[in-house]
This record gives sequence, C-alpha cells and structure tokens, in this order.
Amino acid sequence: MLSEAMTALAAAGGTAVVQAAGTDAWQTVRARAARLLGRGGEEPTRVAVEQLDRVAARLEGDGTPETEASRIGMAFGALLTGLDEAARREAAAELRELIALTEDRAGDRIDFSGTFHGPVLGKGTQRISYGEAPRR
Repeated sequence: MLSEAMTALAAAGGTAVVQAAGTDAWQTVRARAARLLGRGGEEPTRVAVEQLDRVAARLEGDGTPETEASRIGMAFGALLTGLDEAARREAAAELRELIALTEDRAGDRIDFSGTFHGPVLGKGTQRISYGEAPRR
C-alpha cells in the first residue's frame, strides 16, 4: 500500500499529464510519462504510449479531465506500488520532474471557455498577447 504522500504524487502526475494534453508540451510529457510507466522496457513503454494517446483522444472527444487524470494517476500509483523502496524513490523523483515540467509550461497556456453564437462584424487589427503585456 502506498503512503499518503505517494498516493498524492501519483494523482498529481495524472493531473499534470492531462493538463499537458493538447499543448506544445504534450510530446515531451507523453514520452517521459510513457518511459516512466514502462520503466524503460521497450514493449511496456510502447503500450504506455498507446494508452496515453487514447487518453489524449478521449480528452478531445467526450472524456473528462477528471476521469482521465484519475486513470493516469491510478497507473502511476500501480507503478509505485509494484516497486521496491529504492526503485520507488527513483520513480517518484522522475514523476516529480514530470510534474515540474508541466508546471514550468503552465505560463505558456491560457485556457478559454464559453460559447459564442453569431457573426463577427467589423474591421481592424486584433492583437492577442500571451504572457506579459507588451511594453510601450
């Protein structure tokens, strides 16, 4: 059985992977998560890549982020549970690095939500800035 800290780490890893889906960071996060879940084995890593791709596809479809994060978090939890103490510490460090990678990239993304109905009329220039506002 995992400690509370390891369970929380696994859940945070699932959330981090889901947050990266659909962003520029996805390929890097996907590769690292698959390598971690596959523990370096060629076939297990390939299977993990396929599973992560299915997660991303579900998120683009009707999958909910909470469900997919839970699914990946459970996979990380199962991985950590099956390791001896030394390997668990190593995997936990890798998982923390994966989480940090997505946190570092969080400023690169802006989430929008809502629905717009109707035509857009007008002319001119629209400027959209990401990150800090330009200085004038």
